[in-house]
Amino acid sequence: MSTELDRPAAIRTYLDFEKPIAELESKVAELRAMEGDDQPISIAEEIKKLEQKAHDALKDTYSKLTPWQKTQVARHPERPHYFDFVDAMIEDFTPLSGDRYFAEDEAIVGGLGRFRGRTVMVIGHEKGSDTESRIRHNFGMAMPEGYRKAVRLMEMADRFDVPVITLIDTAGAYPGIAAEERGQAEAIARSTDCCLAIGVPIIAIVIGEGGSGGAVAIGTANLILMLEHSIYTVASPEAAASILWRDSAKAVEAATNMKITAQDLDQLGVIDAIISEPTGGAHRDRKSMMKATGDAIARALSEFKGKTPADIRKQRHDRFMRIGQTL
Repeated sequence: MSTELDRPAAIRTYLDFEKPIAELESKVAELRAMEGDDQPISIAEEIKKLEQKAHDALKDTYSKLTPWQKTQVARHPERPHYFDFVDAMIEDFTPLSGDRYFAEDEAIVGGLGRFRGRTVMVIGHEKGSDTESRIRHNFGMAMPEGYRKAVRLMEMADRFDVPVITLIDTAGAYPGIAAEERGQAEAIARSTDCCLAIGVPIIAIVIGEGGSGGAVAIGTANLILMLEHSIYTVASPEAAASILWRDSAKAVEAATNMKITAQDLDQLGVIDAIISEPTGGAHRDRKSMMKATGDAIARALSEFKGKTPADIRKQRHDRFMRIGQTL
């Protein structure tokens, strides 16, 4: 599997705050293109110095990201999504479709597969990676039938004693009229209730955006993990700014004050662990990101070995009841 570092600098996507890094990496790419030409003086040493300078700049920038910058990284167009994680971590994945009530919703994808030799149910949001797939998956914003499908799959997992892994990456549930007409709020509530009711462990990982009830509906888990530069929030910073100040331009201020980063939520006890990302974000080295995520999931699942369904339900219930008690 190739990494983002293998991608030519000219076709990488850089965020606004990465412009100094972009300039350095572009210069490295230019020198590399000249390296094969007949040069009177070797430029290998200059390339090495520039590469180190670019790496240092990248490391320094990502060591002090603001909440808004983390929001931008969580939304990076090249950030790995549901299918990337499934392809890397799950063997013999078999997708299961439809809610058996209305339709198939492709914003939420689920199915059975084997994770390191163990059968698991994997459910998550898929945003899509290009224009066509983003439209097909509705940018990861699920309709009610998506959450009803999630309920069906979680109940199936419970029936066959199969652990559930959820991969969260959505700006929120789809807020359109059609979704409201078909009972969006009720579907989210029932999915959340199902998470609390089943007797098999649920491990949730926020891999990008964890937005509002659309995330909670499949994220009410025994253990909640977050990638280092992901966000988890009651509403997007833009939506919160529109509600609080009637000005979406204040999204930066909203992000700063809402405590939406993995580091803030870990301190508040809302999540259980942070999965470190490669320098520059998950998209820069997908292979190491997938391994780190797989290792974290394996550790999380091992905590429930030998536990009864009653023990698993109680742990999940107690986990959420403890949130906020020490504040």
